[in-house]
Amino acid sequence: METRKVILTGLLAAMTGIGAYIAIPIQPVPFTMQVFVVLLAGVLLGAKYGALSQVVYALLGLIAPVYAGGASGAGVLFGPTGGYIFGFIAAAFFIGLMTKKNLGKGYKALIRVLLPMLVGVVIIYAGGMLSLHLVLGLGFRQALVAGVIPFIPFDILKAFLAAPLAIKLRNYLD
Repeated sequence: METRKVILTGLLAAMTGIGAYIAIPIQPVPFTMQVFVVLLAGVLLGAKYGALSQVVYALLGLIAPVYAGGASGAGVLFGPTGGYIFGFIAAAFFIGLMTKKNLGKGYKALIRVLLPMLVGVVIIYAGGMLSLHLVLGLGFRQALVAGVIPFIPFDILKAFLAAPLAIKLRNYLD
């Protein structure tokens, strides 16, 4: 079981990098598919390995162009959008913690997965807003307008798409 989780950890780290290339480049924060992968990582890998997959992604981005827009380096990780990357780690951990029990099937399983995923999105936003505030000096309202509000509908959609997929994959993997 551990070997499979380690392999999946690397796979989901790589998929997060791939998700960075599926992007609509707007400023200061691009739309990407990374959030979708982070949501899956938490459910599929659990708290420890879900967070580890995102730590691996964050560290890989220091040396390889896997961040949004093909960027890399410490300047990105500690730049205006770096808080989202740190949010990925916290969100995957939280989602994994909240979905560690048997998910079951049907509507109840969907709720057991979807609610933690939506909270995970909020965790990602909090990290992103913090970095926009600290690095760009944006106020709370400006950070909310630039780094959260435009993404809400898309990230809710990602959660609604990721939840049933995560349940299917998790039931298959367990």
